[in-house]
Amino acid sequence: MTANIEKSVSTGRHFIGGHWLGPASRTFASASPANAKEQIGAFPHGTKEDADQAVAAARVAFPAWRRQSRIRRAELFDNLAQIVKRETDALAHLMARECGKVITECRAEVVEGLHMIQYVFGTGRMPMGDVLSSEIPEKDAFMRRKPWGVAAVITPWNFPFAVPLWMLGPSLLEGNTAIYKPSEDTPAIGQRLVELFEEAGFPPGVVNLVHGEGEVGEALVKNPGVNVVLFTGSYDVGRHIQELSASMYDRIVACEMGSKSAVIVCEDARLDLAVTCGLISAFKTSGQRCVSAGRILVHEKLFDKFAEKLVQTAKRIRIGNPLDSANFTGPVINPGAVEKILRYNDLAKKEGANILLEGGRMSGDGHAAGNFLSPFIYRQTHKTGGPRTIREEVFGPHLALIPFKSNEEAVQIYNDTEYGLSMAVITEDFRKMRYFRDECEYGMGYVNLPCIGAEVHLPFGGVKKSGNGHPSAAGLIEAVTHKTAWTVNHAEEVKMAQGLTTQL
Repeated sequence: MTANIEKSVSTGRHFIGGHWLGPASRTFASASPANAKEQIGAFPHGTKEDADQAVAAARVAFPAWRRQSRIRRAELFDNLAQIVKRETDALAHLMARECGKVITECRAEVVEGLHMIQYVFGTGRMPMGDVLSSEIPEKDAFMRRKPWGVAAVITPWNFPFAVPLWMLGPSLLEGNTAIYKPSEDTPAIGQRLVELFEEAGFPPGVVNLVHGEGEVGEALVKNPGVNVVLFTGSYDVGRHIQELSASMYDRIVACEMGSKSAVIVCEDARLDLAVTCGLISAFKTSGQRCVSAGRILVHEKLFDKFAEKLVQTAKRIRIGNPLDSANFTGPVINPGAVEKILRYNDLAKKEGANILLEGGRMSGDGHAAGNFLSPFIYRQTHKTGGPRTIREEVFGPHLALIPFKSNEEAVQIYNDTEYGLSMAVITEDFRKMRYFRDECEYGMGYVNLPCIGAEVHLPFGGVKKSGNGHPSAAGLIEAVTHKTAWTVNHAEEVKMAQGLTTQL
């Protein structure tokens, strides 16, 4: 099964209007971040013409798809769920090769994508509106949801299976059609996902695929035939998408745009629990999750014990081949990411950090051919508007430990960043839990857990630079539909609300 999947993605293709189209000219390669010599496949550089063709196909497919029974649309997701179950191991293997996450994480991500599909299938038979009372007894009033039209789905490399399904699932269920542009770092798993949609029986033009880099994404955003743009990625790109969309009167944009998430370890925290939560939050996926903890805030009375145990445990983390399930984490995504992370490591030293664990490029056996970095951990003192390394997103195995004296100071430190995506508090005190819940600025909060680990039936999104108020996963329905009011008069005469007269 795995061999068949690898063969199927060796030549990349666009999928537009139900047809697989090879590259017209240029291609780009997808290589394994664990071994640059291992090529996953060659994929077409999408152009503006490809993007426009995909939008046109989605617009043609929209009327019939919108009119289709919502339950029938949901049943196609049940077909998709059965196929994903069959392909779980092969999908995880392909993902590990292409994005560098260890195979156990990749398998969990496939299951997360499956959960989104199952959630969408179940939602198909749930209410899609409300029955409301009218001031006039003879009237029935309803709130109904209608799809916007065509959605452009632009996704990141670090969750190349689950995140597209977070977006495609609710969009398609509610009657929208879509153009999907996967990250240029993970085009193979993106293409495989669309192959599964086709096998599940989704009609031509309902799901379209265009590969490429910034050019094709820009073309999708600029096309007035796109009603909704769904994006996960950096703040700079998300802001650009919103700026391009501002002049379009019927454009909705839902963006999730990174973080400087944190774990707050209170004085009464269970030490072993806190260390486990901290390590998973900071270094799972090599710190390359939007919700990864770049900071752990630790009460000063517990700081030394926590730091010592965290560092000693971090030294034992197994980093290596993503296909080896014994490894805790694998490489970072590409050489550019390596250089960025190393620059932040150097910046931390320039900003006066006390280095607790010197991390950096790994060049030994099994690491030299890939983008492997070991954890970098340091102590830093917070100053308002202070060190960049504790306020800016690094997106790698780079962790600041910051002491605090009081809960009020911990909140001040946590909030002193332009992001607000995820946070966790480690405490046995329910009053502290409530205080941090109410005072911290975040979209997702956890207690005695890592600050990673979202579930699909909850909204996924943040505040400030982390999001624009339209969360993904289950929360996305608000972005991909609009509410309509529908009022029916059952009387034989006209009676108006608010006492409005009907006399002519």
